Amino acid sequence: MAAPTLSPARPAPAGPARPRRSGSRAERLAPLALVAPAVLIIAGLRLWPLVLGVNFSFTGDGDRDGVMVGLDNYATLFADPLFRTALRNVGLLVLLLPVAVAIPGLLATLIYLRVPGHRLYRGVYFFPAVLSPVIVGAIFTLLLAFDGPLNGFLGGLGLGPVDWLGDPDVAFFVVVAVHVWATFGMALVVFLAGFATLDQSLLDAAKTDGASFPQTVRHVIVPSLTRTIQFVFVTTMIGMLTSMFGLLYVMTSGGPEGSTYLPEYYIWIQQGRLNQPALASAASTALFLIMLVVGLAQIAILRRAAGKED
Repeated sequence: MAAPTLSPARPAPAGPARPRRSGSRAERLAPLALVAPAVLIIAGLRLWPLVLGVNFSFTGDGDRDGVMVGLDNYATLFADPLFRTALRNVGLLVLLLPVAVAIPGLLATLIYLRVPGHRLYRGVYFFPAVLSPVIVGAIFTLLLAFDGPLNGFLGGLGLGPVDWLGDPDVAFFVVVAVHVWATFGMALVVFLAGFATLDQSLLDAAKTDGASFPQTVRHVIVPSLTRTIQFVFVTTMIGMLTSMFGLLYVMTSGGPEGSTYLPEYYIWIQQGRLNQPALASAASTALFLIMLVVGLAQIAILRRAAGKED
């Protein structure tokens, strides 16, 4: 009698596979732990003082020190002709901003395209950015004096002298021009970094199609550097609103006739000379809101322009 054969055992049906965990809990929390110190520093040294400053702007000065006065400080601000002049100058800065961005953008484009002399430009473009605003202001105060070298040169050409820093209709634009000259190196570095991400094949295609330089800039370079341009627009505007104090103090001291006032200089006058810290806090809060609104508006406009290009 033959022994019965045993059939091989069938494997048990496998249950639903468990999804593999992408990482342990410690790995998921590691990025948060790494950024936590920076977030705490920003919150402690930036956000919390900002909140305190906004709260302080609703208190009084002098006999009303520490007393809540509501919007009285803001009413005083907008009734002050000097602060209204500062706001008007902020509007002028917004109008001049495209020029302040276009200058380093154009120079960066010429350097990237290796025009004759691009090595020299690359070597000297950053030099003004390392100078102190006080030094820059002192140099240009001498150059632009009524009896200074620039008017002497104009006199040699048969042109009358210009009161560059004493004419209320001219002084503010002169200070802005000096600021752009002194700071365009930083924006140029950002533009050159943006060019490192530009697809060279697009430029080659534009050259093959016979595109002119303006056409190449408009249809190839600008759309490809949209994010870089957005960043430079915002940082340049912030720099104009918060980094011109040194030039204003040295070159014009807010004059002539208060025509070169900016919110930054107005804040210093109220805090340092007139001892009105609550009013200065109100002006600081107004400056923060101006920068926030202008920055968001710039980003929205540039994004919409980039969308139309696409």
